[in-house]
Amino acid sequence: MGKMIIAATAAALLLAGAASAQEVYGARHVTPQEASTNSVLVWTDPQQVVRWEEGSGIAGMPILLKDNIETEDMPTTAGSMALIDNAPGRDAPLVARLREAGAVILGKTNLSEWANIRSSNSTSGWSAVGGLTRNPHALDRNACGSSSGSGAAVAAGIAPAAIGTETDGSITCPAAINGIVGFKPTVGLVSRTHIVPISHSQDTAGPMTRTVEDAAIVLSVIAGSDPLDPATAEADARKVDYRSALDARSLNGARIGVMRFAGGYTAETLAVFEQNLQVLRDAGAVLVDLTEAPDEDVMGSAELTVLLYELKHDLNAYLASTRPDQVRTRTLADVIAFNAAEPRELALFGQELFLQAQAKGGLDEAEYIEARATSLRLAGAEGIDKLMGEHDLDALVGPTTGPAWTTDVVNGDHYGGAVSTMPAIAGYPHLTVPMGFVKGLPVGMSFIAGKWDDARVLSLGYAFEQLTHAIRPPAFAPTVDGAETVAPLLAPLR
Repeated sequence: MGKMIIAATAAALLLAGAASAQEVYGARHVTPQEASTNSVLVWTDPQQVVRWEEGSGIAGMPILLKDNIETEDMPTTAGSMALIDNAPGRDAPLVARLREAGAVILGKTNLSEWANIRSSNSTSGWSAVGGLTRNPHALDRNACGSSSGSGAAVAAGIAPAAIGTETDGSITCPAAINGIVGFKPTVGLVSRTHIVPISHSQDTAGPMTRTVEDAAIVLSVIAGSDPLDPATAEADARKVDYRSALDARSLNGARIGVMRFAGGYTAETLAVFEQNLQVLRDAGAVLVDLTEAPDEDVMGSAELTVLLYELKHDLNAYLASTRPDQVRTRTLADVIAFNAAEPRELALFGQELFLQAQAKGGLDEAEYIEARATSLRLAGAEGIDKLMGEHDLDALVGPTTGPAWTTDVVNGDHYGGAVSTMPAIAGYPHLTVPMGFVKGLPVGMSFIAGKWDDARVLSLGYAFEQLTHAIRPPAFAPTVDGAETVAPLLAPLR
């Protein structure tokens, strides 16, 4: 194994002319444009030769991993300086599965620190270890989070696939905003062992790729039961060959629920969505408008309560599993104290969610038990299950989110609508596929269905993708303001 090179250092050497692309990145020939996204945190071996062609399967496929997923040969930091020496020398089971299938692990991607659970006023794509990941379609735009580097790296062409993780929107949002495919599987289909956690109720890993086919290929490998993760007990019995299950004609006759109740989108995003609904109709799908859904405020409040309780419990358990000589922060309380003493950690935003989590009790508290029951009921039985059952639906669709916002380290993130919360809480599959652009910025369409309906969701998204092919290479533009369709409008009339 060659020497690891921190990607930010490599980019600086390249841009300064202190080293050639071959010297820095070896056979991958990552360009200064690609490096400008600051999406890769560390390479395993910059001189490694990778030979793989699109559509050739998992053997030899170059894959990047979000840096909250452990590997035996790289540190796992979750973007935090508290974990900068965390290298326990173990592969997460999903990583072991990838290696056994012949995939090539290229390195680790940057992420929103602690998977975006530290603060409600955070800047997505920023971590104290990795700095800020930038959107390759416009470098002043946000890459969303928390799988920011995974989304940006695949969009930039650095790798055809990456693994992200999601608790609520952390695969699907960065995938949509960077203009790629992202799939959040049913919780329990993919092991979470040796992944820095937030919530055992909602966490899952999943593929982020350029095509639905590649997502299906990767999922077929990483899915499966793990005796160390009880949630995956049914995975071996439930998993299928997801690539073989793809059917370009699956939209014909499918009943699709349109989530009209979802709000917060711009008029331009909705216009692109309406154009793509016609694509579904033309493919033979029957669309059913859905205007009512569970109370989002009640559901969201209950979800946050669950996440705070489980963060304290699950992170404490993870930290206890690390090596004391590498990780001195053994509990959430220790991490809070570390952050307070380290100026870089809290220079841009705080840790109020950490403080709220630390104030919570154990998982036997009535508040937690009630919140989990409420959120799960509203998202599942009275949410997705009810909508699909009452209308005899095969899937739900909606805009994944709006176009990327301008990164704002003063005011934090500015989300433009989302449909991620119900499938996140219920633990159901959620796929985003590129559907078009708003002023040069990508937007995606979400496909959502019930528990273990992963193959159906992927197949419907694949059929849509074959009709639209809405992915396109990023411009690496400094800003949208310079685009041909925008720049003249920003200048004076005379």
